[in-house]
Amino acid sequence: MILSIIGLAWLLMVLVGVPIGIAMIFVSMGYFYYTGMGLTFAVQRMVDGLNSFPMLAVPLFILAAAILNSSRITHHLFGFARALVGHITGGLGHVNVLASLFFSGMSGSALADAGGLGKMEIEAMRDAGYDEEFAGSVTAASSMIGPLVPPSITMVLYGVVSNTSIGQLFLGGIVPGVMCAIALMVMVYFMAKRRGYPTDARKSYGEIGTLFIKSLPALLTPVVIVGGIFSGYFSPTEAAAITVVYAIMIDMIFYRELTIKRLWNALYETTATSAGIATIIAGVSLLGYVLAREQAPQQIAQLFLSIANDPISFLIAVNLMIFVLGCLVESLAILLIVVPILVPIAISFGIDPVHFGIIIVLNLMISILTPPMGMALFVVAQVGNIPYLKLAKSILPWLLPPIIVLILVCVFPVLATGLPNLMG
Repeated sequence: MILSIIGLAWLLMVLVGVPIGIAMIFVSMGYFYYTGMGLTFAVQRMVDGLNSFPMLAVPLFILAAAILNSSRITHHLFGFARALVGHITGGLGHVNVLASLFFSGMSGSALADAGGLGKMEIEAMRDAGYDEEFAGSVTAASSMIGPLVPPSITMVLYGVVSNTSIGQLFLGGIVPGVMCAIALMVMVYFMAKRRGYPTDARKSYGEIGTLFIKSLPALLTPVVIVGGIFSGYFSPTEAAAITVVYAIMIDMIFYRELTIKRLWNALYETTATSAGIATIIAGVSLLGYVLAREQAPQQIAQLFLSIANDPISFLIAVNLMIFVLGCLVESLAILLIVVPILVPIAISFGIDPVHFGIIIVLNLMISILTPPMGMALFVVAQVGNIPYLKLAKSILPWLLPPIIVLILVCVFPVLATGLPNLMG
């Protein structure tokens, strides 16, 4: 009964526009007051939820992405991607996907990708004669690659809440991330061929080489991060700090486009974004205690065990649940609330936590594309000046490529665990 009241109160607050994190804190505070446990203990629980060294990687990766956006490194990456694949049928659609794959190796954030590259990509496609619905859909869909390729803010959070190796998760996301890029490019090819979109002239090898050299310092970012972690030079959290320093250094040495004003704007953006994430984490920590005290995890576990008799049926149930939740709830809240409950059940079915983590992250990235709560759609609609309803309708066919990849990763765990196991 209490859980029903809490859930209903939280849902009503979210529907009237209260931020998700604040809503979780309010309903949890009401529970603490009602049970007589005291609000002091509630504050301690929120502080404990934020007191995590690995969690420091989140604001640092956000800062690195903001600096990379502010220093216009995205323009160099876009130019290199355009030289490589702009001449293929679908031209700038392929460039859009490939640029997102490059940028994902630096930002680790889907929304940073959508916001940083999105405006430039959509304007270039509009000028070339592409429909704005196509341009916006490709931009939103390609942004989901970000959290699959290291570094990944979503994987850091999954690793923290599930006690899974963040380095192993980084490696596990590479193959599925590349598969998503290829699947989207196949979709671009056939849609562009049917609609007759233009292509660029083929660049010479000399031009491609020049653009590659100009983009190389930025392209080496994931190599520095993953290489440093697995060579033992620094931890994933320290890797986030190294990424910030590296982003500043490559701009100072190679690009020299990061002004004091742009750096200040990057710091401001990071502070605002990190504060929002910290509020959700604090709310989840508080609500998680309430749910544990009311034995909600045990009830959910019993429900899954009653409807799932093997790993595949369990994964099908999880995928359907997250897909439905993703249409209504912000992906970060789903990750922090649901994952701590589901991971022990997944392990009891013999599912590798790294494999399960990649499945969860893939699911969450699909959720940022699903209306009405798809956050990537809001960002792309804003930066591309595209009506949200038009974009929400045109994105639906673009859900198919990542869903196909998700099914393949579920059926063939080696796609997620092969590379981590190979690296030991």
